[in-house]
Amino acid sequence: MEKLRKAVNKIAYTPLSQRFSTLSPVHLSLIPLLSLASYLYGFAISLRHRLYHLNLLSVHRLPVPVISVGNLTWGGNGKTPMVEFVARLLADTGIPPLILTRGYGGADEAKMLQRHLRGTYAKIGVGANRAATAHSFLEQYGYMNLRSTTCSERLLSHEKVKNHSNSGHICAAILDDGMQHLSLWRDLEIIMVNAMMPWGNGQLLPLGPLREPLTALNRADIIVIHHADLVAKHDIEALESTIREVEKVLPVFFTKMAPSHFLKVGNTSSRIPLKLVTNKIVLCVSGIGFPDSFIQRIEKMGPTIVDRLDFSDHHLFQLEDIDMIRARLEELESKFAAKPVVIVTEKDYDRAPDVLENLKPFDILVLCCNLQILAHKGSTEDSFKMIIKQHLRQDDRV
Repeated sequence: MEKLRKAVNKIAYTPLSQRFSTLSPVHLSLIPLLSLASYLYGFAISLRHRLYHLNLLSVHRLPVPVISVGNLTWGGNGKTPMVEFVARLLADTGIPPLILTRGYGGADEAKMLQRHLRGTYAKIGVGANRAATAHSFLEQYGYMNLRSTTCSERLLSHEKVKNHSNSGHICAAILDDGMQHLSLWRDLEIIMVNAMMPWGNGQLLPLGPLREPLTALNRADIIVIHHADLVAKHDIEALESTIREVEKVLPVFFTKMAPSHFLKVGNTSSRIPLKLVTNKIVLCVSGIGFPDSFIQRIEKMGPTIVDRLDFSDHHLFQLEDIDMIRARLEELESKFAAKPVVIVTEKDYDRAPDVLENLKPFDILVLCCNLQILAHKGSTEDSFKMIIKQHLRQDDRV
């Protein structure tokens, strides 16, 4: 199954013009079947949108405003870091948020969010039926209308709220990976785009990486171009131009993942400086949506050799995977006469912390990063925060 996923992924991110020069006969043999499945998928999503438009499928509206963070393609677009960024913004403003996440793939995203947001007013609800999860939390903790005097004052304030009353009440919800979750009404739609590989081959799933056609960008209130620091300026401009063709008047922001430190597997309180890997032999192991960005950030830290083992997104590491990783480590150690260091992402760690410990005595480090909004063409972190608050202040619930 892992080999099939990798084959499908390669097809999805190979431009149509390069198919016959890049893909193997095995890859090419899969294309007719994938094309048929892609056509049927496109018909299904078109029908689904039509049913919602005709009110034949119902949309649930929560008593608090909902901010959706989603994307048009599978994995690697920075949704979870953006969810955390928005959650911190709301919590620091004194607006306790409820994050609604489906908990897919070992619930690695939910576990990482819980670890990062521990000690804040944010709550995390995990479940495929996010409307039911939300109602359960709202019933348990209660909620506060954002049109109340207290909440209105908090949204207008630029000060960080350290302690406030009603901290247990939920004032807003954040829908993780919410763009295609049409059964829940959203008041603000944030769409994340991977600058390094925005649309792949431009085809719908499973032939390509698109969950919806590019025209779906017109549902966005904000578009965020992620990993903007890892691509050339002219590529960013071309990507922004493509977005503007769909929706001319739309706030576009640019973000990056800024490495802060490493932590050691088994000790989440540790903070190891990034310079530790300078001049080291490094093996990057990941099961994330777009590992190239992870690799590039490690390469910028100055290791002598960077090797990689990529698994499919949300891959749950098993003991046989550990055997394969260990074999690669021993190969690197023998070849370069130095003990290599294993580096994984936080999602990989949170998905299988105990399994990864089986790689000892090799050092296993976890790369920790923070999402940062880049100043570009008048778009700044402050203007991003202002748009979020403006949308919340416009909430029309009674």
